[in-house]
Amino acid sequence: MTDDIVIKVRGLRTQFGAQVVHDELDLDIRAGEVVGVVGGSGTGKSVLLRTILGLNTPRKGDIEVLSEDIRSASNTLQQRCGVLFQNGALFSSLTVAENIQVPMREHLDLSRSLMDELAALKISMVGLPPDAGPKFPSELSGGMKKRAGLARALALDPEILFLDEPTAGLDPIGAAAFDNLIAELQKSLGLTVFMVTHDLDSLSAICDSIAVLVDKRVRLATMAEHMKDPHPWIQSYFHGPRARAALNS
Repeated sequence: MTDDIVIKVRGLRTQFGAQVVHDELDLDIRAGEVVGVVGGSGTGKSVLLRTILGLNTPRKGDIEVLSEDIRSASNTLQQRCGVLFQNGALFSSLTVAENIQVPMREHLDLSRSLMDELAALKISMVGLPPDAGPKFPSELSGGMKKRAGLARALALDPEILFLDEPTAGLDPIGAAAFDNLIAELQKSLGLTVFMVTHDLDSLSAICDSIAVLVDKRVRLATMAEHMKDPHPWIQSYFHGPRARAALNS
Protein backbone atom coordinates (compact mmCIF):
# COMPACT_ATOMS: atom_id res chain seq x y z
CA MET A 1 0.00 0.00 0.00
CA THR A 2 1.22 3.51 -0.82
CA ASP A 3 0.18 7.06 0.04
CA ASP A 4 -0.93 7.71 -3.54
CA ILE A 5 -4.58 8.75 -3.69
CA VAL A 6 -6.20 7.00 -6.64
CA ILE A 7 -9.81 8.05 -5.96
CA LYS A 8 -10.44 11.59 -4.75
CA VAL A 9 -13.95 12.92 -4.14
CA ARG A 10 -14.60 16.49 -2.97
CA GLY A 11 -17.88 18.21 -2.15
CA LEU A 12 -20.00 15.60 -3.92
CA ARG A 13 -23.74 16.21 -4.14
CA THR A 14 -25.92 13.63 -5.86
CA GLN A 15 -29.61 14.27 -6.17
CA PHE A 16 -32.61 12.71 -7.92
CA GLY A 17 -35.47 15.19 -8.08
CA ALA A 18 -36.00 16.45 -4.55
CA GLN A 19 -34.13 13.53 -3.01
CA VAL A 20 -30.58 14.42 -1.96
CA VAL A 21 -28.53 11.23 -1.64
CA HIS A 22 -25.07 12.67 -0.91
CA ASP A 23 -24.24 16.19 0.22
CA GLU A 24 -20.73 17.63 0.61
CA LEU A 25 -19.27 14.13 0.56
CA ASP A 26 -15.46 13.82 0.62
CA LEU A 27 -13.53 10.59 0.15
CA ASP A 28 -9.91 9.53 -0.47
CA ILE A 29 -8.97 5.99 -1.52
CA ARG A 30 -5.27 5.12 -1.58
CA ALA A 31 -3.48 2.79 -3.96
CA GLY A 32 -3.49 -0.82 -2.82
CA GLU A 33 -6.35 -0.47 -0.35
CA VAL A 34 -9.34 -2.76 -0.15
CA VAL A 35 -12.19 -0.49 0.91
CA GLY A 36 -15.65 -1.75 1.81
CA VAL A 37 -18.58 0.65 1.36
CA VAL A 38 -21.58 0.13 3.63
CA GLY A 39 -24.67 2.05 4.64
CA GLY A 40 -28.36 1.74 5.30
CA SER A 41 -31.00 1.41 2.63
CA GLY A 42 -31.21 4.55 0.53
CA THR A 43 -27.80 5.92 1.50
CA GLY A 44 -26.57 5.59 -2.08
CA LYS A 45 -23.84 2.97 -1.93
CA SER A 46 -24.22 1.84 -5.54
CA VAL A 47 -25.00 5.41 -6.57
CA LEU A 48 -21.62 6.47 -5.19
CA LEU A 49 -19.86 3.70 -7.12
CA ARG A 50 -21.63 4.63 -10.36
CA THR A 51 -20.91 8.32 -9.84
CA ILE A 52 -17.20 7.70 -9.30
CA LEU A 53 -17.22 5.68 -12.52
CA GLY A 54 -18.85 8.56 -14.40
CA LEU A 55 -22.09 6.63 -15.00
CA ASN A 56 -24.12 9.07 -12.93
CA THR A 57 -23.75 12.87 -13.17
CA PRO A 58 -23.59 14.61 -9.78
CA ARG A 59 -25.23 17.96 -9.09
CA LYS A 60 -21.90 19.30 -7.89
CA GLY A 61 -18.49 18.26 -6.66
CA ASP A 62 -15.23 17.02 -8.11
CA ILE A 63 -14.11 13.44 -8.67
CA GLU A 64 -10.66 12.34 -9.75
CA VAL A 65 -9.75 8.75 -10.55
CA LEU A 66 -6.06 8.02 -11.11
CA SER A 67 -5.50 11.81 -11.27
CA GLU A 68 -8.05 12.29 -14.07
CA ASP A 69 -11.27 14.30 -13.74
CA ILE A 70 -14.06 11.84 -14.53
CA ARG A 71 -15.96 14.55 -16.43
CA SER A 72 -13.26 14.56 -19.10
CA ALA A 73 -11.90 11.06 -18.56
CA SER A 74 -9.87 9.53 -21.33
CA ASN A 75 -10.41 6.19 -22.98
CA THR A 76 -7.25 5.06 -21.18
CA LEU A 77 -8.86 5.66 -17.78
CA GLN A 78 -11.72 3.31 -18.69
CA GLN A 79 -9.14 0.61 -19.38
CA ARG A 80 -7.49 1.16 -15.99
CA CYS A 81 -10.72 0.42 -14.08
CA GLY A 82 -12.55 -2.91 -13.95
CA VAL A 83 -16.16 -3.27 -12.78
CA LEU A 84 -18.17 -6.20 -11.49
CA PHE A 85 -21.82 -5.23 -11.26
CA GLN A 86 -24.11 -6.92 -8.76
CA ASN A 87 -25.58 -9.59 -11.01
CA GLY A 88 -22.52 -10.08 -13.17
CA ALA A 89 -24.20 -8.21 -16.08
CA LEU A 90 -23.02 -10.84 -18.55
CA PHE A 91 -24.35 -10.77 -22.10
CA SER A 92 -26.63 -13.81 -22.29
CA SER A 93 -26.09 -14.30 -26.04
CA LEU A 94 -22.29 -14.52 -25.66
CA THR A 95 -20.20 -17.32 -24.22
CA VAL A 96 -18.08 -16.72 -21.13
CA ALA A 97 -14.96 -16.33 -23.28
CA GLU A 98 -16.76 -13.90 -25.61
CA ASN A 99 -17.99 -11.89 -22.62
CA ILE A 100 -14.43 -11.57 -21.35
CA GLN A 101 -13.29 -10.44 -24.79
CA VAL A 102 -15.85 -7.58 -25.01
CA PRO A 103 -13.52 -5.01 -23.34
CA MET A 104 -10.61 -6.25 -25.47
CA ARG A 105 -12.60 -5.70 -28.68
CA GLU A 106 -13.67 -2.25 -27.51
CA HIS A 107 -10.30 -0.93 -26.41
CA LEU A 108 -7.57 -3.04 -28.00
CA ASP A 109 -6.57 -4.27 -31.44
CA LEU A 110 -5.72 -7.92 -30.87
CA SER A 111 -5.87 -11.04 -32.98
CA ARG A 112 -8.60 -13.58 -32.32
CA SER A 113 -6.07 -16.18 -31.19
CA LEU A 114 -4.49 -13.80 -28.69
CA MET A 115 -7.90 -12.82 -27.27
CA ASP A 116 -8.72 -16.51 -26.91
CA GLU A 117 -5.48 -17.03 -24.98
CA LEU A 118 -6.12 -14.04 -22.74
CA ALA A 119 -9.70 -15.10 -22.06
CA ALA A 120 -8.47 -18.56 -21.05
CA LEU A 121 -5.93 -16.93 -18.72
CA LYS A 122 -8.60 -14.77 -17.04
CA ILE A 123 -10.88 -17.81 -16.68
CA SER A 124 -8.08 -19.62 -14.87
CA MET A 125 -7.27 -16.58 -12.71
CA VAL A 126 -10.77 -16.48 -11.23
CA GLY A 127 -10.85 -20.20 -10.50
CA LEU A 128 -13.20 -21.35 -13.25
CA PRO A 129 -12.52 -24.63 -15.08
CA PRO A 130 -11.20 -24.39 -18.66
CA ASP A 131 -14.46 -25.74 -20.07
CA ALA A 132 -16.32 -22.66 -18.76
CA GLY A 133 -15.10 -20.61 -21.74
CA PRO A 134 -17.48 -21.97 -24.39
CA LYS A 135 -20.47 -22.05 -22.02
CA PHE A 136 -23.25 -19.47 -21.98
CA PRO A 137 -24.18 -17.62 -18.76
CA SER A 138 -27.43 -19.61 -18.52
CA GLU A 139 -25.34 -22.78 -18.11
CA LEU A 140 -23.49 -21.44 -15.06
CA SER A 141 -24.32 -21.45 -11.37
CA GLY A 142 -24.68 -18.14 -9.53
CA GLY A 143 -21.17 -18.37 -8.13
CA MET A 144 -19.69 -19.19 -11.53
CA LYS A 145 -21.48 -16.22 -13.09
CA LYS A 146 -19.88 -13.96 -10.49
CA ARG A 147 -16.46 -15.37 -11.33
CA ALA A 148 -17.10 -14.97 -15.05
CA GLY A 149 -18.09 -11.34 -14.45
CA LEU A 150 -14.93 -10.88 -12.43
CA ALA A 151 -12.85 -12.37 -15.24
CA ARG A 152 -14.36 -9.78 -17.61
CA ALA A 153 -13.63 -6.99 -15.10
CA LEU A 154 -9.99 -8.11 -15.13
CA ALA A 155 -9.80 -8.42 -18.92
CA LEU A 156 -7.69 -5.27 -19.43
CA ASP A 157 -5.49 -5.69 -16.33
CA PRO A 158 -7.03 -2.77 -14.40
CA GLU A 159 -5.44 -0.90 -11.52
CA ILE A 160 -8.73 -0.34 -9.68
CA LEU A 161 -11.43 -2.98 -9.27
CA PHE A 162 -14.98 -1.83 -8.49
CA LEU A 163 -17.30 -4.48 -7.01
CA ASP A 164 -21.02 -3.97 -6.41
CA GLU A 165 -22.33 -6.46 -3.81
CA PRO A 166 -19.99 -9.25 -5.04
CA THR A 167 -21.20 -11.87 -2.55
CA ALA A 168 -24.94 -11.11 -2.79
CA GLY A 169 -26.91 -14.28 -3.49
CA LEU A 170 -24.06 -16.61 -2.58
CA ASP A 171 -24.24 -19.12 0.25
CA PRO A 172 -21.76 -18.60 3.13
CA ILE A 173 -19.24 -21.08 1.70
CA GLY A 174 -19.41 -19.53 -1.76
CA ALA A 175 -19.18 -16.02 -0.32
CA ALA A 176 -16.10 -16.92 1.74
CA ALA A 177 -14.46 -18.48 -1.32
CA PHE A 178 -15.17 -15.35 -3.35
CA ASP A 179 -13.70 -13.16 -0.58
CA ASN A 180 -10.56 -15.29 -0.62
CA LEU A 181 -10.34 -14.97 -4.39
CA ILE A 182 -10.58 -11.17 -4.21
CA ALA A 183 -7.90 -11.06 -1.51
CA GLU A 184 -5.57 -13.29 -3.53
CA LEU A 185 -6.06 -11.27 -6.72
CA GLN A 186 -5.57 -8.00 -4.88
CA LYS A 187 -2.23 -9.16 -3.49
CA SER A 188 -0.94 -10.80 -6.66
CA LEU A 189 -2.01 -8.00 -9.01
CA GLY A 190 -1.54 -5.03 -6.66
CA LEU A 191 -5.14 -3.90 -7.12
CA THR A 192 -7.03 -1.16 -5.37
CA VAL A 193 -10.49 -2.54 -4.56
CA PHE A 194 -13.63 -0.43 -4.03
CA MET A 195 -16.32 -2.82 -2.82
CA VAL A 196 -19.95 -2.00 -2.08
CA THR A 197 -21.21 -4.70 0.27
CA HIS A 198 -23.60 -5.52 3.07
CA ASP A 199 -21.59 -8.59 4.08
CA LEU A 200 -19.97 -8.19 7.48
CA ASP A 201 -17.88 -11.29 6.89
CA SER A 202 -16.35 -9.67 3.81
CA LEU A 203 -15.60 -6.50 5.74
CA SER A 204 -13.77 -8.34 8.49
CA ALA A 205 -12.02 -10.78 6.13
CA ILE A 206 -10.49 -8.61 3.42
CA CYS A 207 -11.08 -4.87 3.93
CA ASP A 208 -8.31 -2.52 5.07
CA SER A 209 -10.82 0.23 5.79
CA ILE A 210 -14.57 0.77 5.65
CA ALA A 211 -16.44 3.74 4.20
CA VAL A 212 -19.73 4.13 6.06
CA LEU A 213 -22.40 6.25 4.41
CA VAL A 214 -24.37 8.14 7.06
CA ASP A 215 -26.04 11.55 7.07
CA LYS A 216 -25.40 11.93 3.30
CA ARG A 217 -21.62 11.82 3.86
CA VAL A 218 -18.99 9.16 4.39
CA ARG A 219 -16.90 8.15 7.39
CA LEU A 220 -13.76 6.25 6.38
CA ALA A 221 -12.01 4.29 9.12
CA THR A 222 -10.87 0.84 10.13
CA MET A 223 -13.36 -1.60 11.62
CA ALA A 224 -11.77 -1.13 15.04
CA GLU A 225 -12.26 2.63 14.78
CA HIS A 226 -15.86 2.27 13.62
CA MET A 227 -16.56 0.02 16.59
CA LYS A 228 -15.86 3.04 18.82
CA ASP A 229 -17.92 5.51 16.76
CA PRO A 230 -20.95 6.72 18.78
CA HIS A 231 -23.14 7.33 15.71
CA PRO A 232 -26.37 5.32 16.31
CA TRP A 233 -26.45 3.58 12.91
CA ILE A 234 -22.76 2.69 13.08
CA GLN A 235 -23.20 1.36 16.61
CA SER A 236 -26.17 -0.74 15.50
CA TYR A 237 -24.38 -2.07 12.43
CA PHE A 238 -21.06 -2.97 14.03
CA HIS A 239 -22.43 -4.15 17.38
CA GLY A 240 -25.62 -5.95 16.30
CA PRO A 241 -26.14 -9.75 16.39
CA ARG A 242 -24.88 -10.26 12.83
CA ALA A 243 -21.76 -8.23 13.58
CA ARG A 244 -20.97 -10.33 16.65
CA ALA A 245 -21.39 -13.50 14.61
CA ALA A 246 -19.07 -12.23 11.88
CA LEU A 247 -16.40 -10.98 14.25
CA ASN A 248 -16.45 -14.15 16.32
CA SER A 249 -16.27 -16.53 13.37
